[in-house]
Amino acid sequence: MTRIERRFAELKERGRAGLVTFITAGDPDYATSLKLLESLPKAGADIVELGMPFSDPMADGPAIQASSARALHAGQTMVKTLAMVKSFREKDEITPIVLMGYYNPIYIYGVDRFLKDAVAAGVDGLIVVDMPPEEDAELRPPASEAGLNFIRLATPTTDAKRMPAVLANSSGFVYYVSIAGITGTAAPDLADVGAHVARIKAATKLPIAVGFGVKTREQVGAIAKVAEGVVVGSAIVSTIAQSLDAEGKATADTGPRVLALVGELASALREPATAAAL
Repeated sequence: MTRIERRFAELKERGRAGLVTFITAGDPDYATSLKLLESLPKAGADIVELGMPFSDPMADGPAIQASSARALHAGQTMVKTLAMVKSFREKDEITPIVLMGYYNPIYIYGVDRFLKDAVAAGVDGLIVVDMPPEEDAELRPPASEAGLNFIRLATPTTDAKRMPAVLANSSGFVYYVSIAGITGTAAPDLADVGAHVARIKAATKLPIAVGFGVKTREQVGAIAKVAEGVVVGSAIVSTIAQSLDAEGKATADTGPRVLALVGELASALREPATAAAL
């Protein structure tokens, strides 16, 4: 079993959903980002998605776009992103890490080199949002052969005809995009989420994690009633942005504010949720 598969099996035994947290590697700088990465599991993250900074993140809203810009401005590269994972693994051999982003940085780095270095660093899975099943031959098969979970996205517009292609050769979990649009710009309709997750579950035995637009403890608790995972990204990177000084530098408040938010969100999965059933 991969770390991702093992984590979802453990969560199933515990009878709860997992919290999947997203940060952008190198935001607002390498040292702060690494410290946050290392601290997220202790704050309550069950799986960490680490964003690969890119200059044109077309599926992301303003918050994550800004986090990529901050990271790139601070000098973040793919080499440094993989180095962050390697440093994380020196202290944490258990928590799954998924690299999330776009194909361009992987292509520029070189697919073979990337997969070799990602596995050596301790990466567990990939989410490449601009690589549909019909165009994944350069990356998905060798990634799977290397032991990495290749995680695909399903959306509100993924119909029954399209679903088999999305699920084919997917592994680890399915990421359900809860809104039709870019990240962090709208709140999910919780009733619709329940219906769409049920539709996906009828077609796969893979765990389903729901993300895009999830920001509050109440939303986390409600989504956890129907899905195996809840993804929070924009709310976390927005908290990072709000903690920075006038020059965009990290402050003494950056870490505590982010980890307090993660702890609050995680509490919805570890305590009786107050949100109404979907």
